[in-house]
Amino acid sequence: MSPATAYAVTGLALFALALFGFLVRGHLVRRIVALNVMGSGVFLVFLAMAARGEGTTDPVPQALVITGIVVAVATTALALVLLVRLHREVGRLALEPSRQPD
Repeated sequence: MSPATAYAVTGLALFALALFGFLVRGHLVRRIVALNVMGSGVFLVFLAMAARGEGTTDPVPQALVITGIVVAVATTALALVLLVRLHREVGRLALEPSRQPD
């Protein structure tokens, strides 16, 4: 197995695990963390696609990953600020299951 294939498989596994965590957990902080892990999986897949052969890489996917990291940090900061605001307004951080009207 080549290193590029190992990176791609690891990225897909990270993405699948984080997607499961995002769908199963109702706590919003855990969902934000799951989104970050999913993004890291996508970054690994992009870097695996950048490998062309022995020692050569394509710089465009690398630039996309660097840009994606910056966007992910900014998005995470915004989500956490909104989460703090939600906690102040509602008083909880977990999503409650929908209730059926009586």
